[in-house]
Amino acid sequence: MENKFMRVTEVASELNVSVPYAYKIIRKLNDELKEKGFVTIAGRINRQYLNERVYGSGKGGSDNAGI
Repeated sequence: MENKFMRVTEVASELNVSVPYAYKIIRKLNDELKEKGFVTIAGRINRQYLNERVYGSGKGGSDNAGI
């Protein structure tokens, strides 16, 4: 079973970016979630939310941000 949260190394690997840049992405997405009233964990991001924000409606979905 996949964990609901991704750590920074997983995000960096998934997006093929450096670890410092992955921290920046996580911080930005966690700030968005905080504004919506969600509790966040520093250095981790909800897997579903990351996929929605990066890939559209979900990883592998047809609303793929035009990639």
